[in-house]
Amino acid sequence: MPRFVFVLALVFCVAGVPMQSQDHKITAPEDYLFVWTGDASNQGKDFLAVLDADPSSAAYGHLVTTLVTDQQTVRAHDTEYTMPASGMLFANDHDAGRTFIFDLRNPLYPKTVTSFADMGGYMHPHSYLRLPNGHVLATFQHAHRGEGDGQSGATGGLVEIDDQGKVVRSASNADPAFADALLMPYSLVVLPDVDRIVLTNSSMHSEDIFRGVTYQVWRLSDLKLLKTAYLDVGENRYAQISPEEPRLAPDGSVLIQTLGCGLERITGVDTNEPRSKLVYTFPGNWCGVPTIVGHYLVQSVPSMHGLIVVDIANAAKPVEVSRLKIGDTCSPHWTGWGAKTQRLVVTYSLGSTDRLYLLKLDQATGALTFDGAFRDEDGKTGFSFADREWPQGWKGTGAPHGAVFSR
Repeated sequence: MPRFVFVLALVFCVAGVPMQSQDHKITAPEDYLFVWTGDASNQGKDFLAVLDADPSSAAYGHLVTTLVTDQQTVRAHDTEYTMPASGMLFANDHDAGRTFIFDLRNPLYPKTVTSFADMGGYMHPHSYLRLPNGHVLATFQHAHRGEGDGQSGATGGLVEIDDQGKVVRSASNADPAFADALLMPYSLVVLPDVDRIVLTNSSMHSEDIFRGVTYQVWRLSDLKLLKTAYLDVGENRYAQISPEEPRLAPDGSVLIQTLGCGLERITGVDTNEPRSKLVYTFPGNWCGVPTIVGHYLVQSVPSMHGLIVVDIANAAKPVEVSRLKIGDTCSPHWTGWGAKTQRLVVTYSLGSTDRLYLLKLDQATGALTFDGAFRDEDGKTGFSFADREWPQGWKGTGAPHGAVFSR
């Protein structure tokens, strides 16, 4: 009898192992949101916050874990716009001139692969785009001017980097025909089908933030600069100023968002004479990172404290279809799309709000709505970065910037 009881207990124990494993798979989040975050007071360290972004999870909207770096916050800034297939995510503290590469293949245990500063003779990287070969092509705002001279140039360059942080190739964006123009690379779009890159020039320095008025067309295969050109000037005379984020439109043209809240449409990038045309102007200024989903472009618009959606099925004539106000004081900046979860993330300029929100986009009408199910542990919609105890043992208010969904 004792032997029978022992065997029976052993059977139940063994049978229970796969059941527990299955339960873990059912309850563990399948989707995550990685939010690159600094200390709002610039006293603590930059860190990556991992949030539960699985709409079917009971903890949807809660903090899962964090990965802290050794970098004291100066300005935690851009990440890649979408999660790469490799799971290695680039993120920078722009003013510190330092980039981190994170291994996010296991979201519960994120790791730092490496970090780097100056690369290939250039400094202060801003944006990162993946190439067909899986490498990153990064915009660097300045050519390196030498140790200790305290100078940064009015030109910069492009650098191709692998996932281990090694330089593959680099090229200067200096153009003798535009010797007096500000040529500080800001962001880019890669067009492998036509062997082209479109790059914007805009400064991260407040003293010359309004001087950028050009874009550049490059050949992707050999990083040869083919053309530097001025953006089209619209009726209000400022919507072309400070071109920032270029995006590929459904018709193959390139739409460039500007800090002056314009949309410049670039055509003919595969010809000797590309052309820029200001096709739309959003209200106000200081517009931030746009996201294209299908034939809709979602634009953060600080002057109306929210976002505006325009239909770009005809990219030459965008048409507003909806807008969503977030709050009376918030200044939205970063937006990013989760193709798997069908959600849009939006983060804000420092000090304008302490919460991150997920939004739903109706892809039939272009209407934006809050995802009310995405709630922090306080029960309120959105995730709060304000004055909380973080897993890394730090208490304070986080300043989020780049945010990327898992694949």
